[in-house]
Amino acid sequence: QVQLVESGGGLVQAGGSLRLSCSSSGSIRRINAMGWYRQGPGKQREAVARILSGGVTTYLDSVKGRFTISRDDAKNTVYLQMNSLKPEDTAVYYCNVAGWADVGEMRLVDYWGQGTQVTVSS
Repeated sequence: QVQLVESGGGLVQAGGSLRLSCSSSGSIRRINAMGWYRQGPGKQREAVARILSGGVTTYLDSVKGRFTISRDDAKNTVYLQMNSLKPEDTAVYYCNVAGWADVGEMRLVDYWGQGTQVTVSS
């Protein structure tokens, strides 16, 4: 089985920082992309940041310059450094991993973490 373990969420004042981490384990053999998504209250889930195997990154426009996504291939871990946090960043943040997994045969798979709450106060 594949497990995604997320950590780093919490309560922070506006202007503060948090660092989220997500580690994958199990049948994943090659990760093509890892990313962070979020869903705020009354809103749809949106992509916050993604990083491909080659290191190319993409960001939601509203977080550019404030958030940085990175990965540690040796640990199968993706990080999201969040600086200058704003109340509108309040959401449940979900880790996503896409790649190849051994599920009887090699298959392209897409896994989600259970989410970690980030709350930014004024």
